[in-house]
Amino acid sequence: MIDIKADHILDAQGLYCPEPVMMLHNHVRDMRAGEILHIIATDPSTQRDIPKFCQFLGHELVEQYIDHELFGYYIRKG
Repeated sequence: MIDIKADHILDAQGLYCPEPVMMLHNHVRDMRAGEILHIIATDPSTQRDIPKFCQFLGHELVEQYIDHELFGYYIRKG
């Protein structure tokens, strides 16, 4: 079990590319630097898209995990 305290949670379950990343972009925009967002998704393409999003925009991908058919990510806003 991952023990990271998230400041925000984004539930993107049931959404498919490009919606999870679009929602992520909008959510991160409203966060303060250093805050952590926990994203929960069901779209396997998030395994590629979310790390690239973080790298491109300078956010830290703190942790990622797979739990059955859920893909989870913890992102710290840069």
